[in-house]
Amino acid sequence: MERPAARLLWGCGASLALAAAFGWAACAPGAGTQGGHPGGAPGAALRIEVTVPESAGEGPFDGRVLVMLSRDPSAEPRFQISDSLNTQQVFGVDVDGLKPGRPAVVDASAPGYPVASLAQVPAGKYTVQALLHKYETFRRSDGHTVKLPMDRGEGQQWSRAPGNLYSAPREIDVDPARPGPIRIALDRVIPPIPPPPDTKYVRHVRIQSELLTRFWGRPMHLGANVLLPEGWDAHPDARYPLVISHGHFPYDFSGFRETPPDPDLKPDFSERFRLAGYNRIQQEHAYGFFREWTGPGFPRFIIIEIQHANPYYDDSYAVNSANLGPYGDAIVKELIPHVEKRFRGIGQGWARFMYGGSTGGWEAMGAQIFYPDEFNGAFIACPDPIDFRAYTVVNLYEDANAYDREGPWKTVARPGHRNWLGHVDTTIRDMNMLELALGANGRSGGQWDIWQAVFSPVGPDGYPKPIWDKRTGVIDREVAAYWREHYDLSHILRRDWAVLGPKVRGKLHIYVGDMDNYYLNNAVYLVEEFLKTADPPYEGEVDYGDRAEHCWNGDHTRPNALSRLRYHQMYVPKILERIRRTAPAGADTKSWRY
Repeated sequence: MERPAARLLWGCGASLALAAAFGWAACAPGAGTQGGHPGGAPGAALRIEVTVPESAGEGPFDGRVLVMLSRDPSAEPRFQISDSLNTQQVFGVDVDGLKPGRPAVVDASAPGYPVASLAQVPAGKYTVQALLHKYETFRRSDGHTVKLPMDRGEGQQWSRAPGNLYSAPREIDVDPARPGPIRIALDRVIPPIPPPPDTKYVRHVRIQSELLTRFWGRPMHLGANVLLPEGWDAHPDARYPLVISHGHFPYDFSGFRETPPDPDLKPDFSERFRLAGYNRIQQEHAYGFFREWTGPGFPRFIIIEIQHANPYYDDSYAVNSANLGPYGDAIVKELIPHVEKRFRGIGQGWARFMYGGSTGGWEAMGAQIFYPDEFNGAFIACPDPIDFRAYTVVNLYEDANAYDREGPWKTVARPGHRNWLGHVDTTIRDMNMLELALGANGRSGGQWDIWQAVFSPVGPDGYPKPIWDKRTGVIDREVAAYWREHYDLSHILRRDWAVLGPKVRGKLHIYVGDMDNYYLNNAVYLVEEFLKTADPPYEGEVDYGDRAEHCWNGDHTRPNALSRLRYHQMYVPKILERIRRTAPAGADTKSWRY
């Protein structure tokens, strides 16, 4: 999951608290809602015209034009848009066939976040920047034609996507007395990202997937960062167990550093963990893992991180999906066999394992359930919602509205993010309003939109059918029923336990903090409730970290900021023990134990 931001007040712009902290003017009672034109608001006639210069030599362009306003000079506005309390302002509009020299217009009708409308921007000085997030046309095998932003090696980050056009930041005055248009030229291009180099221990694999290429109607690829064990090149007859470390888009193998920490690295401050010099801590742990990995006695496995960024997100969730295509099959039937063949994996289900946290936790559990014979264990940390009765704090089957709890006399906004003390700094509405500004039709690249893209049926327009109305939060019960039968992991376990139970016995191990920032522990409680009474017994593990935040992974000996840097060291010994107890007779349990 991504970290969310501060709340809007009834969809009308900044809340009073956010307005005071950020310097915006909160909207008055009766002012317009998202995309409206509140009468008399400052800057009501403000209009921003964004053009691609003729010198670009391309076009016409499809995509999303984003305009950012900032009062923070520390970085470019495009790098200051987030769902944190300190976010700066963004507005977005779609463009279809935008020609060089013809303006894309951002006015009061463009959805924005955290202020809902350009008409509500108060007078003052701002740094302004614009960006075109390019879309391409996909003619899918299901008969739908859609326009989406294909990943270009950056992991679906619109602010860094190679080929996107953007403008140099500049200072502007917003003055209601002089409401003429503000003109911005997209005169810069984000350059390509060079591929990371191979080393003795880390290799990089990229294959074209036949299954995904057929679905999307254009070449589609899968990649993997491969961590080879010490002695791999010196033992050509050894065959190795395979471990998949699931998680968000990995540019290079994460948490592994072959050189000592940089003594000149300027220490940063982790606002999330309230730690000074967290970047140095990360380097120290990564180099520490390298020394353990290459030292005597450490289990000799192959560990891979999968690169499966797609037109909706930096990650496919490793399952087959009506909107994303057969990523589950592509990973299990194409990528994994390719890696095992190339790097001498054992290539059998008893010798394959998975772990991950958050998105990676859901993927590890989902793949173990959907492909129970292909893997021998899933170590599931802080998983994204595994029971949709607790879709964070929403019950998709009983609640009418995702954004608000409604009583006869009052309405309370549903929280989206808390800290370990329970202090709330954003709502589910806020998080979705940001996504609405960044992209229509589920194209924001955000967390709620990818869940929708993975879990939903295809809508009549070819885009994911919404689980709820993005503006109002009203839940679609028919879509929720589809989610339940296809992706509610808790429901699937209960429904199919007679068949699944014997196949996943001893394979499910779930860990979560009881103060998870995104309330992900709520779904784990419901799953544990079933597993405790399951027949046959599940013979796994469910464990909770006291007051631990996202993403606690089962380590009771270290604070979460440190334990989350040690996924490999934590789970590899558990995997070794699982192999010892479950390897079939005659299996190769020796060639890789040098």
